This record gives sequence, C-alpha cells and structure tokens, in this order.
Amino acid sequence: MAREIDLNADLGESYGAWRMGDDDAMFALVTSANVACGFHAGDPLTMLRSARLAAEHGVVLGAHPGYRDRAGFGRRALAVAVDEVAAEVLYQVGALAAAARSAGVDLRYVKAHGALYHRVREDPEQAAAVLAGSGRLPVLGQHGVLLDLATGAGRATYWEGFADRAYRGDTLVPRDEPGALIEDIEAIAAQAVDLVRKADSICVHGDSPNAVEAARAVRRALTEAGIALVAPW
Repeated sequence: MAREIDLNADLGESYGAWRMGDDDAMFALVTSANVACGFHAGDPLTMLRSARLAAEHGVVLGAHPGYRDRAGFGRRALAVAVDEVAAEVLYQVGALAAAARSAGVDLRYVKAHGALYHRVREDPEQAAAVLAGSGRLPVLGQHGVLLDLATGAGRATYWEGFADRAYRGDTLVPRDEPGALIEDIEAIAAQAVDLVRKADSICVHGDSPNAVEAARAVRRALTEAGIALVAPW
C-alpha cells in the first residue's frame, strides 16, 4: 500500500563569505527544510533567503537551533546551563519566525541541531529547555526523552530517519567512527525506502558533498516505490 513520507534537509547553513551546500537545488527537492538559526551556522540574510526559497518552492519551514558553536558547527557537546539553552532556543526560533513572516510563510516545527539533538534524546533537563524555548511548535527528532516529553505536553511529534547515516540499532553511529556517513548513492536511496516503515520524515544532510545527488536519488527511489512526498506539518 502506498503511503506518504516527508523529505527534509538541514539547510541555510551559509554565513558571510562562507558557503555551505547548494540551497537553491536542495529547496527544489525537499518537502521540509530545517533552517539554521544563526548559532551553529547561518546569519540573518541567509535565514531570510531560506524563508523566501521555502515560499517559492512550497517547502515547509522548520527551525534548526543548536548550541552557540560556530567553530565546532554545533557538533561539540558543550556544558550549557538549562536556562541558557531555553533562552538561546527562544532567541533562535524567534529570529527565524520573523524571517518567515517577512517572506509570507509560517514557521511550522522545530528540530534541534547536532550535539543538542543527540543530548536531548537522553537528558530530561536539556530536553525540557528546548521545549520551553520553542513554544508549541511540533517537534522533529529521534525516539527518546525529547519526543516523550513533547508528547506528554500535548505537542505533535514526528520521528526522523536518516538516509545518509549508518545505524547501530536505532542509534546513529557517531560521526567520528568509520562508516558513519553513507556515501554510496544507491545505498542512501535504499535506506530511505527502508526507513519509510518506521519514520515520519527522512533527512538528507545538506552539507554533504553529494547532497543534491543523494536527494534526487532518494526522491526517485521513493516515487518508484509508490511513496508520495508530503510534509506532515
């Protein structure tokens, strides 16, 4: 039986003279975009441009807040007090929401980034801080504390699978281990189709060198499998 799935990517990660990924191509391929909010990557101009690209392509816009860590691209596990996490998530989500309003679109969900994304699967205090800072937005993430707390608070939650990352059980293989990133395009597409059985949304990382090729292959494989690409938000 055919079913629907969301295809998302982490986008809007350029800032200043530094360019990350091909947002023009990726916004034409995904149904949802998790846009960096200026702390791990992105800047005000990039956020506004991302919101306008979302409006142009009919892509659902989501906030992608992380730790204040440009040097580590938000992937370092930092010791940040929970009240500061809540305030910084509020700040980031608010900035992107303003850019979205300017572009005539709504901010529809939140997905934590990098080290914060992984931390909130297990840390109740940090997870509660992310929820406190993101209002009533639906939450995209992996099974764990954050989604459990969000569900308990009556917020909509969506489980995310990664087409281009290796798994150990239901946990991602850490990026510093060999084979953590899947580079073979056919393998990425095959894993995306397999993930449809349990995921609400499938991610292809926009910062990977082969991101555009991978996203095209995933779209093609899903379509050939009779799976419609539709954002759930």
